[in-house]
Amino acid sequence: MQTWPIQDAKARFSEFLETCLAEGPQMVTKRGSEAAVLVPIDEWRRLQAAARPSLKQLLLSDQARGALLLPKRGQAKRRAPAALG
Repeated sequence: MQTWPIQDAKARFSEFLETCLAEGPQMVTKRGSEAAVLVPIDEWRRLQAAARPSLKQLLLSDQARGALLLPKRGQAKRRAPAALG
């Protein structure tokens, strides 16, 4: 993965984008620290699909059910019913 200082990525964006499409992800640095990565759209979509579990996976997973926090029962205060008439 090639690294581009932010000023070079901005000044030569077309080249930056073409390099990404031809060679794969490109790292952007800001003040010498890694800041972002430009990724081709096909790879981005693949990563997004792999990161999200399907509905079937969620329903079959024990972890998904255990993470649901339910309020305690009987803690709500009830209003008095309005008089009829």
